[in-house]
Amino acid sequence: MAKTIGVIIDYLTDDYRRQIDAAAAKHGYAARYFPDSRSAVGNADDCEILFGHCSQKVIASARNLKWFCCCWAGVDRFCKDELYQNPDCLLSNSSGAYGVTIAEHLVMVSLMLLRRQMEYDALMRSRGWDTLAGNIRSLRDCRITVLGTGDIGAEFARRARAFAPAKLIGVRRSAKAGDPAFDETRTTAELDALLPETDLLVMALPNTPETAGILSRARLALLPRGAFVVNVGRGAAVDQDALIDALNGGHLAGAALDVVEPEPLPADHPLRDAKNLLLTPHVAGNTTLPYTQRKTVDMFLEDLENYVSGKPLKHVVDRKRFY
Repeated sequence: MAKTIGVIIDYLTDDYRRQIDAAAAKHGYAARYFPDSRSAVGNADDCEILFGHCSQKVIASARNLKWFCCCWAGVDRFCKDELYQNPDCLLSNSSGAYGVTIAEHLVMVSLMLLRRQMEYDALMRSRGWDTLAGNIRSLRDCRITVLGTGDIGAEFARRARAFAPAKLIGVRRSAKAGDPAFDETRTTAELDALLPETDLLVMALPNTPETAGILSRARLALLPRGAFVVNVGRGAAVDQDALIDALNGGHLAGAALDVVEPEPLPADHPLRDAKNLLLTPHVAGNTTLPYTQRKTVDMFLEDLENYVSGKPLKHVVDRKRFY
């Protein structure tokens, strides 16, 4: 009897299915497709491998699971040991598939903030036709600090480089050399010294114990008056109450958040009324982009070859470190 690979992806195409079926059969597996996580709960006991957008309930119910390949990049919700009936179950993510789409989102919202697009949109919707008092600003000559130099941060840096910023600094946990798109790569221990020289702070961090609350009230105060903050990592990285105060009090010129706490954001949450705040509902990494869809499937097929060969998974996640 063939071993089973369970697949739950909401962008399955005939081409992807053919590729997965062929790769599975090559190694003595049969692919089983579930339309959604609800239908898989309690019905995935025969799955040695699961690939896709699975809920925690699916993972917890899969008694014979040995490897879960997640289609998302952020997998903090899947790092709890108690979630797995098999304590040795491997977890991999799709970090590397989302850099393009999220980097484009970062460029978009950064330009909208700098060029005051939200204010002009409000003006036009109120039937006005005036030039706003004050200046617009540019990515050119902008001092940019990118907190998180992985796939997302590096892809943004490559695009931001084309705008000729004054300085483009990457900040990471270790002193390991970063992507050449950055002028310099510094460590998080140096963040406090970097913030006063930052016009645009871009945050692309995973959710780990070390990143929770990293942009505190004290650190927001270190940013120069008129700076901007953009976060596409995890909402827990930002002190949201302090951010609201910095926006409403005029210390920050604007901010853009694609991630918040909690999600979904309640209709009456004070973030919704903060001045010059561009909110999006966690869509920067939207998987409707064909490039992202293709990349996640390719990454799974690549690691399937590693798995059946007994080699380390290229995209494995350390569940203790959350990435």
